[in-house]
Parts: sequence; structure tokens; C-alpha cells
Amino acid sequence: MNTPEEPPWERQLLEKVAFATLREQRARRRWGIFFKLAALAYLIALPALLMDWGDSEQLADRRHTAVIHLRGTIEAQGEASAQNLNDALEAAFSDKRTAGVILRVNSPGGSPVQAGIVHDEILRLRTAHPQIPLYAVVEDVCASGGYYVAVAADKIFVDKASIVGSIGVLMDAFGFTGTMEKLGIERRLLTAGENKGFLDPFSPQDLKQKEHAQVLLREIHQQFIEVVRRGRGDRLKETPELFSGLMWTGSQSVNLGLADGLGTVGSVARDVIKADRLVEYTVRDNLAERLARRLRAGASDAALGPMFDFARPLLR
Repeated sequence: MNTPEEPPWERQLLEKVAFATLREQRARRRWGIFFKLAALAYLIALPALLMDWGDSEQLADRRHTAVIHLRGTIEAQGEASAQNLNDALEAAFSDKRTAGVILRVNSPGGSPVQAGIVHDEILRLRTAHPQIPLYAVVEDVCASGGYYVAVAADKIFVDKASIVGSIGVLMDAFGFTGTMEKLGIERRLLTAGENKGFLDPFSPQDLKQKEHAQVLLREIHQQFIEVVRRGRGDRLKETPELFSGLMWTGSQSVNLGLADGLGTVGSVARDVIKADRLVEYTVRDNLAERLARRLRAGASDAALGPMFDFARPLLR
């Protein structure tokens, strides 16, 4: 029996190329349809993503209380940075629907520079918008740098169990000289400038440098005290321990004039500002920004931490 004649190899090759081209065209069409549908879905969803669903009722009422969170450590690379807080404050005061602003504080303190920038911005905005009051409402803790910011408010409200105060400055570090000697490690520090290794934790403590650090701390502490005195005025009942760095409960802070009364965000909005509708103005970083901030902070700590972090004054 004769077998069918095999097609020449040129024909087989052409058939394979044709089928491959056809498959590729079909794949392109499928991907084209997919991307068109994805683009259409994005265009449909975009208005919903841009829309603030919480504002529909607010637009009907128009008047509201703006709420800004001061949470965690006050630092340049953190959520509670002067940049984030000041942007939120500017937005809240610029909104014509804002009847009053509440700064919701839950912070142990942080950078005196960052706290000072926020404090000064609050004073500026209160002067520029005298019809809009700003109240600080303390939750768990309002200490040190957190209190530095809060005293810029018209009034401070607390919970009876809140922790308030810590009006002082610290500069903390460790000394490793004894451990290094036991381990047989030799410190080789090269500097240009006799005090460039200021308070180096791996070298014996220099008494002259220690005294200079105390001068710095005393000056920043005095700045803190003056800010509290200006902010609280005649309400403040000064005692020998008031500016010693001690902390008090919310109830005690009211008696000392560090706070004005008991209250929550809801009660202050309802009973003091008379606008119980709350609108959030807190600036929150998205996931990418948080990761980028942590990477920047990590790189900064790796490069500068051993030289400078131990000598950084903190309101904490």
C-alpha cells in the first residue's frame, strides 16, 4: 500500500509560521480587549475614588469641626512631622465651613524644633483667622513636645486620667568604654576640631563637653518654659516642681492651670464649638510614602546616627 506523499518542508514551514502568526494576533486581540476593559473600569472608578463620601452630609450642613491628630513622636521623618501637621492646619483654617479646629493630642513628645514649628504655625493661623478657635484635646498622653504644641491652643481639654506635663529637655546616650576594655576593643576616633567627637559614647566622658551639653539643655528648657508661660498666662499656677519634668494626671493638670477642663473631641465639638459634625484633616502618608520615609530614616541613621543621634536634645 502506498503512503501519502509528505508535503515538502517549505510548505510545512510556511504553515507553522502562519499558525504562529494567527496565534499571536489572537493573543494581541485578547490583551487589547483586556487593557481596554481595564481602562474603562479605571475611568468609571476614578470619580468614586476622588469623591469624599463623608462630605455629602457635611456639604448640606456646611459648618463642621475640623479634627487633626497629633499622634506619636514628633519628628521630621514621622507621621507627626511639622510638615504634615502644618499642612493639615492650613487646610482646616482655610476651609470656610470650619467652625473650629480640634487638635487631638496623644504624643510623648519629640523634636523641640518640629514642635516649635507647629506651635508657631498655630499662633500664626489663630491670628490670621481670629473667628476660628483651636482647642487641644488630650487623650492618653500630652507630654513634653506634645505639650509644647498644645499650649498654642485657645484652651486645653483633658481626660481625668490623661498624663500631662514633662516640661523638660533630655539628651540621652550610653557609655561603652568599660565594656570595650573588657573585650579588648580599642577606639580609634579621628577628628579635625578638638570637640568634634562631642559626647562620643565610645570615649571617656569629657567634663567640659558635658557642661556645654548642659548649657544647651538649659537654654532649650528655658525656651520651653517661656512658651508655656506665654500660652497659659494667668491660668498657670506655678510651683517649684512645675517645670522640673514631672508629669500629672488630667485632673491635676487642670488644678495647676496646665489644662482648662475635662472634655473629649465629641464634647468639645458639640458643647464648645457648637458644631458636632467632625471632619478629618489629618495628613496621612500612603503605603509608598511610609516605606520611603522609613528607608530615608534608616539611611540617615546609618550614615549619621553614630556621630549625631546621641547628641540630639529631645522634649520627651
